[in-house]
Amino acid sequence: MELQQLRYVLAVAETRNFTRAAEQCFVVQSALSHQVKALEQELGTALFARTSRRVELTAAGAAFLPAARTSLEAADRAAADAAATIGQVRGTLTMGLIPTVTAVDVPGALGAFHRAYPAVRISVRSGSSDELMTAIHRGEVDVAVLGLPESTRPAGVESREVARERLVAVLAGGHRLARRRRLHLTDLAKETFADFPAGTPGRAQSDLAFDAAGILRDVTFEATSTDLIIALVQQGLAVALLPAAFVPSDPRVVTVTVADGPTRVEYLAWSSFNPSPATTAFLDRLLTSGAAGPREA
Repeated sequence: MELQQLRYVLAVAETRNFTRAAEQCFVVQSALSHQVKALEQELGTALFARTSRRVELTAAGAAFLPAARTSLEAADRAAADAAATIGQVRGTLTMGLIPTVTAVDVPGALGAFHRAYPAVRISVRSGSSDELMTAIHRGEVDVAVLGLPESTRPAGVESREVARERLVAVLAGGHRLARRRRLHLTDLAKETFADFPAGTPGRAQSDLAFDAAGILRDVTFEATSTDLIIALVQQGLAVALLPAAFVPSDPRVVTVTVADGPTRVEYLAWSSFNPSPATTAFLDRLLTSGAAGPREA
């Protein structure tokens, strides 16, 4: 059994198509099909059920996949570790991002890292802070930017605080409070809100602030996208609490400081357990360059 055969099997499983798998692996389809068939013969069982129009994993294929993926990841890590001993950085870097990153210029940081270490394959994964902390613990994400209430610290990961900011009220331009220079949570008590889904870290800081003030707020609109939240505000359907950096310069919306509003803290998070050479190199650049230094807003 060869590593290349495992790569081909994973590509077919991912794309559900031999032609697209061959393109992904930069090999002609006939060669890929031959290698997959040879592996199936070696194993004595079919990994895929295929017709001219459809490809699916068999039960044996589904059982084979997890260990095949682990083996490939281990082989890639071994090659990266060996290269690191002679000053080369290779392998992969997966960065996890929440929807509201303000502390790090992510495209700029990844672009600079790519230019310095072109042999590293970079990917990005989106999710909530809770999901990304779990992904770091499982080894699925190398580095992530998290956003949490100031009363909550990242759990199960190494972290560094990189920003701390008080959320602002986002109102439609014609809202009755739009001309105010400063608000308090009590001013927003009777408003309809658009916010992130209940139970998510992106929502938690606002829920905690209203709970502490003894105010029951009405969150009618739940969304995972800041663009959708702002669009709802623009239409006069709701108000929101967001980082100021995510509010566009648009006459249809205004931002107003909330004196006792919630504070959100951004963290850079990673695993301290055997980080890959690519992860170590990325963190060194990011944390020493000042691109992710602590700031307050």
